[in-house]
Amino acid sequence: MQEIGKRAIKSKIYKKYQLIGLEIAKTLGDEDHISLYIKLAKQRDGEILLRQAKEVAERKNIKNRGAYFMSVIHSSGKKTKYQKKR
Repeated sequence: MQEIGKRAIKSKIYKKYQLIGLEIAKTLGDEDHISLYIKLAKQRDGEILLRQAKEVAERKNIKNRGAYFMSVIHSSGKKTKYQKKR
């Protein structure tokens, strides 16, 4: 049982967008929503999202960085070069 517990703790990252989503969550200090950031990185350009997350994290006066990041992402709402083609 201890071995199973150890395996459950290990991160299983297989794709680039999973790593980017994890990095975004760590950068914003919002590890509770890792799956949301992974989904965003899969749908949009991950490098640009990561860059925007770093810009948000550098701002000192933001209380909830995750919420602010999402508002920045969704304020651009229209199809832009940030979104991948399906």
